[in-house]
Amino acid sequence: MASPPQSPPSGVASVAVIGAGISGVCSAAYALREGLSVTVFDRSNIAGGVWHYDERKAEEPSYPNEKPSEGDYRLSRPGELRYPTPPPGDQDTSKTSTPPSDTDRIRFSPPGPCYAGLMNNVPTRLMSSNLGAWPEGTPDFTSQSNLEAYVQQLAHDTGVNAVTRFGTRVDGVTKSPDGSRWHVRAVRLDETTGALTDEDWTFDAVVVATGHYNMPRVPDIPGLAAWKAAFPDRVTHSKRYRSPDAYTDKNLFIIGGGVSSVDICRELDGKANKVYQSTRLGKYDLPTILLPANAERVAGVARFELDETSTAGPNDHLPGRIVLTDGRVIDDIDNVVLGTGYITSYPFLQDLHSDTAPQEEAGDRLLVTREGDMTHNLHRDIWYIEDPTLAFVGAPYHVSTFSLFSFQAQAVARVLAGKARLPPKDERRRQYRERVADRGLGRDFHSLRAHGAEVEYLDSLNSWLDADAKELGHAPIEGISEAWRAGYWEFKEAMKNRLGVEL
Repeated sequence: MASPPQSPPSGVASVAVIGAGISGVCSAAYALREGLSVTVFDRSNIAGGVWHYDERKAEEPSYPNEKPSEGDYRLSRPGELRYPTPPPGDQDTSKTSTPPSDTDRIRFSPPGPCYAGLMNNVPTRLMSSNLGAWPEGTPDFTSQSNLEAYVQQLAHDTGVNAVTRFGTRVDGVTKSPDGSRWHVRAVRLDETTGALTDEDWTFDAVVVATGHYNMPRVPDIPGLAAWKAAFPDRVTHSKRYRSPDAYTDKNLFIIGGGVSSVDICRELDGKANKVYQSTRLGKYDLPTILLPANAERVAGVARFELDETSTAGPNDHLPGRIVLTDGRVIDDIDNVVLGTGYITSYPFLQDLHSDTAPQEEAGDRLLVTREGDMTHNLHRDIWYIEDPTLAFVGAPYHVSTFSLFSFQAQAVARVLAGKARLPPKDERRRQYRERVADRGLGRDFHSLRAHGAEVEYLDSLNSWLDADAKELGHAPIEGISEAWRAGYWEFKEAMKNRLGVEL
């Protein structure tokens, strides 16, 4: 006998949204439309998320990377920042009246991976929210500045900016002892005094919309850490890439075969002397037809060897060799860039991380295990199965980002407002386990690259939300249009014909 639908979370009136990129803006906007009290937290000073360009760079990650729970910033401890100004009775402001330095700002809110020449790789006509249309005449492929402006316009037009606490970082999210509410501990950077202020908030629900591109993945390749230590300015992660100009007439070795790696290779066309793109022939490596004439795809790296008896001037090749897995040796490298992706990390949810448990031991509670490859225990890639008042918008990838995340945001708002019902926990768990058995654990779990997978996901959300809306007496959602659907298949077919693979 099937279990009846679960009633929506009772008493949900207030919602915290963490992140003001496209996922966060859509989540907040739809929650506001449902009459919920919304507070958005974003550590930067502007909406836009990954599309916001900042010429400054995040500090270098560790080589190899830290554990997933570490994130890309140092968490403050509860109570550590109790006094934003001198304690009562202490009027000496000399230590709290200095504006923050750039280093302070970068450590508080590390800049993202957006580089000056970044463009979308999915057409804008497929990459939009029902919250607002693109400006008339926007091309299918456009600059990051236009993409950022679109997100910021949505934030302005929907009232999201008005409920956003910019310059405020979330350092802790925990459930109250009685399980009734979420406690959010935020830290605010005062641009006048440079002080960091603890803020304590309580909410009925929390939406995590922090994106994929925060904590760099730095592989533990033999010898890589020694190269980084010896030549720190010439070995870097793609998160810190900003412009091809730094590599003019250089020989570059870039690790990874995904979007970031290929984009950088293409930017270096006509700039760099030679580019070696090293891959392990992964499932999602992009085809070599996308590489420019000065780029060559080579095998994966077996080890980096450093000649410690030699020194290198700024115009010399690095004194060492890169030994590939096929035995080839490359010894004419000037710079190394790691296009090795990012780790799944929610440092503010420490209780739901384990840096020791493998993914097979995530159990029913953990969100992130030691691999940092996926977010475990989500129903429909959105709701934390154990407690659906914690939701995630933006987990899927290989998707039409803005469009899909906007629909996820609608679904979250509908559930929180009582206009859609989740199945009981045992049914959510059954569906999740069935999906794990079908897809396996790891990075592939959230991918919707397979033929028709994204449309199937959207149609499934749409059908469920509309069925509940009809039964409960509410208006249906605005689903994907026939124009979007036709454009989606047209784009997929064009890419398959051009590249020989389905993207």
